[in-house]
Amino acid sequence: MNKNDEFLGKLWCLEQLKLEIEKRKEEGKIIVFANGCFDILHVGHIRYLREAKDSGDLLIVGINSDESTKVLKGEGRPFIPEVERLQIISELICVDYILLFEELDVSKILLDIQPHFHVKGTDYTLDNVPEKDIVEKYGGKILICGDPKNHSSTELGKILKKSN
Repeated sequence: MNKNDEFLGKLWCLEQLKLEIEKRKEEGKIIVFANGCFDILHVGHIRYLREAKDSGDLLIVGINSDESTKVLKGEGRPFIPEVERLQIISELICVDYILLFEELDVSKILLDIQPHFHVKGTDYTLDNVPEKDIVEKYGGKILICGDPKNHSSTELGKILKKSN
């Protein structure tokens, strides 16, 4: 089995994805970009990604590397290694492309791909999205998607730890 077969052909490097997305835009496709660590997939993630996909034609999901997840979430994270998180997200039918990234934010990806919509979860507002200025500068829009932030991998991790 080819390594990319594990990801249903959805895993791309940034340079290849940039060319692919340029083609898709020429076809008139609306491009949506969402990102996160996706450490212990839960219903909040599913609702966020489903709503993101409903906002356009093609959904790209940026997934934090193990190293950036550790920096963002703290010692002991991620719970699930990046290769497994990539495979899990690739299996979701609403996801068209996945991209692993090392940075702590997605500014470079947004500048390279320039999706029509950059989607964040409900733990953000339109005013506090870190990449807001970048998205507005190239003419994109920010969307807030998903249900209220009452699900989290961090909380699930605490529950699982207590049950041991």
